[in-house]
Amino acid sequence: MTEEMVGRVISCVEKTQKLPPNTVTIDSKFEDLGIDSLDGVNILYALETEFNVSIPDEGVLGIKSVREAVDQLDKLLSASGADGAVRA
Repeated sequence: MTEEMVGRVISCVEKTQKLPPNTVTIDSKFEDLGIDSLDGVNILYALETEFNVSIPDEGVLGIKSVREAVDQLDKLLSASGADGAVRA
């Protein structure tokens, strides 16, 4: 898990939920941010797009916080050998 990855995940959460900058931290829980399950799906779709990965359904169920989203992405990117960098 890199600082860049954490920043990108936080940015995705803030953008999809229209939250003010610096509202979300790595320790933020979706429930505490007022994020329901439908919002969570939108966030995960944004993360899949941002990192060019597909989060498996079984992985989605356990994601209830920013840290869990970062951890899941880190596992996926490590397994695929990708670094999550956006390619032009």
